[in-house]
Amino acid sequence: MIVFPAIDLRRGRCVRLRQGRPEAETVFSDDSVAMAKHWASQGAEWLHVVNLDGAFGQAPSTALRRGSGQGSERSSSNLQVVEEMVAAVRIPVQFGGGLRTMTDIEGALELGLMRVILGTVAVKEPDLVAEAVQRFGADRIVVGIDARSGKAATHGWQEVSSLAAIELALRVKKLGVERVVYTDIARDGMLSGVNVEATGELAQRTGLKVIASGGVSSLDDLRRLKEAEASGVDGVIIGQALYSGALELREAIEIAR
Repeated sequence: MIVFPAIDLRRGRCVRLRQGRPEAETVFSDDSVAMAKHWASQGAEWLHVVNLDGAFGQAPSTALRRGSGQGSERSSSNLQVVEEMVAAVRIPVQFGGGLRTMTDIEGALELGLMRVILGTVAVKEPDLVAEAVQRFGADRIVVGIDARSGKAATHGWQEVSSLAAIELALRVKKLGVERVVYTDIARDGMLSGVNVEATGELAQRTGLKVIASGGVSSLDDLRRLKEAEASGVDGVIIGQALYSGALELREAIEIAR
């Protein structure tokens, strides 16, 4: 089971949100590249990076590297940071947030990222997900399933669809997807404990590899997730617990191994 330290980017800074709410932001660092180096030095095997400005629809993720359009400065600054991160660390990086066109996906992968995470388009444009898997392979295309009360949310968690999270998972599996990130939005950033039951059920019922996200608060959460590894839980994303000091990355990795 892989532990992914999370780096959420907003206007180039490393921040954490509570339950995905833009107004509930805490800034942890103005130097996100230094934060990436820090987690790598602590033994991280992967990094999980999110472009929040792109996720909130304030700018497309990669098309605006050219610097045109509303919100381009914010989104392009995040992408510049991501590019610098990839160059600065020798571990793979997975990245999501606002990737809604093939141009976005291609542009992100051209930055040297190992994986990209598709969220909103998995609900709105499944054909794009299928095309991306076909072009780049299932190892590089991950779907983010963000659930609020069991329903899939889109557009940076600001909209909730009528589609059940498990139904979405089964749909994307048919498109060739092999791995998903499952986030319980209500728990994200709250240190309230990861939703092991829902994560394990998603893995077991779909046969997908699942990366757990949202609410990790203690080493006990990791021990419980580790017990679900046989069901298909193969990773966990940790944000607030690391930044608040609730747990240490090295200890988390030791349990995950």
